[in-house]
Amino acid sequence: MAEHETIWLTQDAFDKLNAELEDLKENGRPGIAAKIAAAREEGDLSENGGYHAAREEQGQMEGRIRQLEQMLRNAEVGEIAEDSDQVSTGTLVTIAYFDDADDTETFLLGSREMLGLDNDIETSVFSPQSPLGAAVLGAKKGESVTYTAPNGKDIKVTILEVDPFRG
Repeated sequence: MAEHETIWLTQDAFDKLNAELEDLKENGRPGIAAKIAAAREEGDLSENGGYHAAREEQGQMEGRIRQLEQMLRNAEVGEIAEDSDQVSTGTLVTIAYFDDADDTETFLLGSREMLGLDNDIETSVFSPQSPLGAAVLGAKKGESVTYTAPNGKDIKVTILEVDPFRG
């Protein structure tokens, strides 16, 4: 994620991410520090598996803290649009590729974090900064847009449906 990239979040998702950050800072850091201290007391650190595991866990936790801080710093909190025929962040979009009614795809425009989603949802997710996301953002039901795929080919899609995401 780029340092300046705006992350759109619902208020609920913002609150969940903020609570996770506070928990990691208030409970996670002291817990890891205690594990590291206990492992240090066991002696020789070069062959101390508990020490190395705790240090690795600390690194992962600090990485998550930095990620959460950046997301929250770049967050724009809003509500999901209700009953709009225009594609916006937080909508489920159904498109047809090259006007082929048999070649369709439905995806969420946004990010899993924006709605407080776990990574096991079955719907594809495209960010508004992706080539497809940028092309459909602001388009209305029935409109066709063209975007350039990462392989350099132009792809035409038609917006078939726009619905608010209801998780």
